[in-house]
Amino acid sequence: MVELTFYGGVGEVGGNMFLLRDGDTRIFLDFGVNYNERRKYYSWPALQPRDHRGLLDFGLIPELSGVYRFDDTEPSVDAVLLSHAHGDHTGYISLLKREIPVYCGETTSLILKAVDATRRRNFEKDFTDIQWKTFRTGHRIRIGALEIVPVHVDHSIPGAYGFIIHTTEGTLIYTGDFRSHGTKPQLTTDFVEKAAAEDVDAALCEGTNIMQGKISSEKEVEQKITTLMENTPNIVLATFGYNDIDRLRTFHNAAQKNDRYLVLSLKQAYLTRQLTKDPGLEVPDIQSEQFIILDKGRRKDRWEKEEIQNYTNVKTSQEIGKIQNKVVYICTQFDLNELVEIKPRPGSTYIHSSSEPFNEEAEIDYDRLKNWLASYGLPLYQIHTSGHIMPHELAQVLKQIKPKNLIPIHTEYPQLFKKHYKETTKVTLPTKNQTLNPFS
Repeated sequence: MVELTFYGGVGEVGGNMFLLRDGDTRIFLDFGVNYNERRKYYSWPALQPRDHRGLLDFGLIPELSGVYRFDDTEPSVDAVLLSHAHGDHTGYISLLKREIPVYCGETTSLILKAVDATRRRNFEKDFTDIQWKTFRTGHRIRIGALEIVPVHVDHSIPGAYGFIIHTTEGTLIYTGDFRSHGTKPQLTTDFVEKAAAEDVDAALCEGTNIMQGKISSEKEVEQKITTLMENTPNIVLATFGYNDIDRLRTFHNAAQKNDRYLVLSLKQAYLTRQLTKDPGLEVPDIQSEQFIILDKGRRKDRWEKEEIQNYTNVKTSQEIGKIQNKVVYICTQFDLNELVEIKPRPGSTYIHSSSEPFNEEAEIDYDRLKNWLASYGLPLYQIHTSGHIMPHELAQVLKQIKPKNLIPIHTEYPQLFKKHYKETTKVTLPTKNQTLNPFS
């Protein structure tokens, strides 16, 4: 018998954690953190759990036997399958027993290993000894009774996949997070066409934007950023997801058009340079003279000492402050202290270029940010296009795939699926911790 248990990702954005059983075969589809729930109890970095007990007490992870490394029982799961590298899909894999292999795209593996190399490790953040099993589009993965076909999709991080899963009772698709309006819509088209060629019995489908869509594109984002830079006489500060290569390329293009350098932190430089190992990605050459790598001057960790040797165009915050009209500085909330050294002049600008948080570093206290910006007289602009599919795009996708049972995930408005699609397909609205047969 085939069953799905929804430990996260239903009635909420993020925290995807779905256990798929087919007879004796058991795999997780993603193993992510729900950041909205987590910040009810914890605040990064000031207040963090000491160990797994807090996570269990507050229901942030499900009580499961044979899954976690702090549990002495035998492994009860055959594998974890990751759709992409965002923390709301991967954030709890550190807790897994190391006997349980983690399947992911080759690019996702690069990203997660790079993240692991640049952070202080603790029980929640340690990928040591994880068994990585990587794939690309065109591969077929056999895990027990399941045959899984990964197909690339477009998202706001490279290496994102949807899955066509053949079980003993029928075919299930899992979209992961995807969109059709990004820089590579052909990836999503490829997934949809391959899924539509199947007789799809059930679909786990994301619906982040089902309630409210905004029609825009990466090209439009680049045009707006370019225009704003043209009208900013001094420093341009910006933030976006550090693994969003599309957005990095957008800012790089806009900076070039305005004869500005793009300033990156050492961490973002390291993560970006690791992604150059993937020949399928169009990663800007951050070792060129068009980029400046910021040296914060503090005591460096070992990886930082090694990484900084790869660059010739390295400057301090004080040096950046002297050439404000020539730079675009990618400045996260953790870099705000550098403004004390840079001292932004009147006529500077801050661009916030991301939406919902998908890891701890993406979470931001807007009141605190606005206080900093107000102190230096910087206006805040929101210029962004979503990493998630728009309602009209989703309607076309579902029209092509024609799932017999539609199961909304990764959305705060699952009931809208029932209103929109009940005349064309069965819609099932699971609740957290519920187990059901997706084909019945």
